Order: sequence, then C-alpha cells, then structure tokens
Amino acid sequence: MWFLLPIIVVFGVLTIVPLSQSFFYSLTDYDGWSSTFNFVWFDNYARVFQDPDLLSALGFTLLYAFATTLLVTCLAIPLAVTLNKAMWGRSFARSLFFFLGVPAQAIIGLIWSYIFSPLSSGLVNKILAIFGIPGVGWLADDNLARFCVIFVSIWMQVGWHATLYLAFLQTIPADLYESARVDGANAGQQFVHITLPQLVPGIVVSMFLLMTGGLKIYDLPYTLTKGGPGSATTTLSQAILEKGIGQSEYGLGSALSVLFTVACIVVIVIQNGVASAVEKRFQ
Repeated sequence: MWFLLPIIVVFGVLTIVPLSQSFFYSLTDYDGWSSTFNFVWFDNYARVFQDPDLLSALGFTLLYAFATTLLVTCLAIPLAVTLNKAMWGRSFARSLFFFLGVPAQAIIGLIWSYIFSPLSSGLVNKILAIFGIPGVGWLADDNLARFCVIFVSIWMQVGWHATLYLAFLQTIPADLYESARVDGANAGQQFVHITLPQLVPGIVVSMFLLMTGGLKIYDLPYTLTKGGPGSATTTLSQAILEKGIGQSEYGLGSALSVLFTVACIVVIVIQNGVASAVEKRFQ
C-alpha cells in the first residue's frame, strides 16, 4: 500500500480533482473566464442531447472507434502471421509497416489531406485524371470524408499492431505446430486451433488500445478534415474544445466531457468483460 500511495496521490490530483471540477462546472453557466456564474443544474446535459452537432460528433466518434478496432484487428493478425514467416526482406518489411505509425497523427493527417484533396491538385484525383476518370470530392462529401478518416487511421495503425501480434506469435512453442502437422492439420486448421487461441492475450491488449485511442481521437480527423464537411467528421474531443473554449461555454463543454468520460468507462467495462470471458474460454 505504501508503494501505491504516490500513484494514488498523482491519480487523485491529476484525474479525480479535475473531473470533480468539471462536474461542478457542468451544473453552471460558467463561461471559463468570468468570476461569476449561476447554477443551471442539469440544463447543460439536456442541451447535449438536443444539439444535432454534438449528437453527430458522438455518432462519428463511436463509428470511428468501433470501425478502426475491428478492421485493424482483422488486418493486423494476417499481416503478423505473414511477417512471421521466413522470407527474403522480412526485417525490412517489418520495419516498413511499423514505421507507418511512428509519425505524429497530426503530421499524417496533413499529408493525407493533400492526397485526398477534393481539388484537381489532390494526388488521388491527379492519378484518376491520368486514366480519364473525373475527380472525386473525397473530403467534400460527408460519407467519403468519414471513409477517408477511418481509412487513414487503419493505414497508420495496422503495422504497429501487427508488430504487437508478431511479438506474441514468436512466443508460441514450435512444438505445437509440429505436433499438429504430424496429426495431419493443414495451415488453416493450425491457425484456428493454435495461432488464434494463443493470440487471445495480444488481441485483448490490442483492442483495448485501439478502443481507448479511438474514443479520444482528435488530432488525425482535425488535421485531415477540420471536422468537416459541416460536422461530419467532428469528434467528441473536438466538440468539447470548441464548445468549452472556442465558444466560451465552459459549462456545456464540462457537461459533454463528463458524459464522454462516463461513456468511455461503460465501453471499456463492457470490452474488458467480453475479453475476460474470451480469455477464460481459451484457457
């Protein structure tokens, strides 16, 4: 307990106290800079569910978090299995895929904003023009903009999570595969009955990181689309900053942040419950 005390103090000062202050200000009309405010109680929470822009931000954040978590997982595992095989240039391929997730998300967003630019100067539209295909408004259409944000996130993260799975793959005893081959198991059966069960701890860690990162995402969508067109790709983190700081509605921004925290806790608890059940199933 004495060893845990410093961590508990830091957690209380940096998390519990600010969260308590946010809840307090969420019950007021505090604007973030004046010294006076009035209690409006739960009016700010009601406004959150009545604002179409905030609901749109909630919907896109959940879509982004779940889509990236599922798709990155489905792509990273086969990629890791491939990179684990003996082949020419394996080390270079591993480094290349891992490097995709090294630059900051803000930098990656700026680079891909040029690639997916809806103007004729955009790289993708330039390539389409070579084949006589008219340009596409990638970041100017709501659905296409959401697709671009999710696509770039998957492109950026799949290599890093494949490296994570690769570390777990290298801990699987080779004797298991040799015994399976002796018993006549093909590659598909070995993957389903040996590789996948042995990767369950890695899948739990990877999906936890993807889900938590997806719920709090801000920099990639903002630098790629500025939250547009309209509010199609606005995330909850961006909405909290814009409402609380940009529009001097600190009370509303605090209410949104409290609801966001509660939603994250609920999602993570459900995910951990499912992960624990799956781990027990394969033990």
